Amino acid sequence: MRILLLEDEPEMARALLEALRRRDVLADHVSTISDADALARDGSYDVLVLDRRLPDGEGLNLVASLRRSKHSVPILVLTALGSVDHRVDGLDAGADDYLAKPFAIEELLARLRALHRRGPSLSDKYAHFGNLRIDPRSNEVSVAGAIIELRRREYLVLEALMRRPNRIVTRSNLIEAVYTLDDEIESNALDAHISRIRKKLAQAEATVEIRAVRNIGYLVRLKT
Repeated sequence: MRILLLEDEPEMARALLEALRRRDVLADHVSTISDADALARDGSYDVLVLDRRLPDGEGLNLVASLRRSKHSVPILVLTALGSVDHRVDGLDAGADDYLAKPFAIEELLARLRALHRRGPSLSDKYAHFGNLRIDPRSNEVSVAGAIIELRRREYLVLEALMRRPNRIVTRSNLIEAVYTLDDEIESNALDAHISRIRKKLAQAEATVEIRAVRNIGYLVRLKT
């Protein structure tokens, strides 16, 4: 899961980002509506989490704007404004869920998982390719029914490729799927992930392979 967090209180943002990181959730953080608007519209996030009272306005205005433009990203409002009227306003503006501060981190995570399940995800068609199966609900990968162990970032690379079988996924799109905006990325990091995935698929006798497309990216395809 990859989320965009719009939160202007530094201490709250740091605590949330650390809690999400410990649970293997990728999160990008911004503190203004304008920055969130620019990032949310590119379609690379599974869930948008936003506060209401922000330096450049009311967070619900962003919710309404995204919905007017037919943007379907699941949205969770996370705010200190927690009265019934506030919650009604948030849901009427187009939010999918509303959680008042203070909150339990486990409840937030459960709500994020629920929103992620409702949003766009791997379809059955893409979850099965050859004898390779990827389960986005459990993050398990198997070949002919046998589980293969992938590191977190290896899984994210493979999931991004499996969303588009037989189609090229650019290097930049793969990097966006694996790293947050704050991560320091070594120049050969993506290629190292791909190399380890290839070895594990080969050892498991997968009927699919990852092919490099020079200077563009990679694609997953059936072996010939």
